[in-house]
Amino acid sequence: PDLSGYEKFGLGKVKYNISGIHITAAEFPSASISLIPGTGIKLVIGNASLSFDMNWNIKTWMFKDSGRSTVYISKVFVTAVFSTPLDNTGHTSISLSSCRTTSGDIDIKLNGKS
Repeated sequence: PDLSGYEKFGLGKVKYNISGIHITAAEFPSASISLIPGTGIKLVIGNASLSFDMNWNIKTWMFKDSGRSTVYISKVFVTAVFSTPLDNTGHTSISLSSCRTTSGDIDIKLNGKS
């Protein structure tokens, strides 16, 4: 989905819009799923990476600019626990009980008019 909004900085606010997000690569070199008796499922992803391209534009009281950007996120670690209780009809449901995510490096390349 597209992202838009504004942030306040010093003398004014910066309006931004990010659109056209396109994932170009995703790597999961270490991933495992295990059962947790009486609780559900545990998912662990280690040392993952993600690359994506996007369009961006910003506008302040002083200037505006737009362009394309490439983002590379690496050293991503995720641990998620999903509970899997039975609903009142006996069917299994799934919900996220806990999630912890960390990332090591983020490289952003901005290409714009300025």
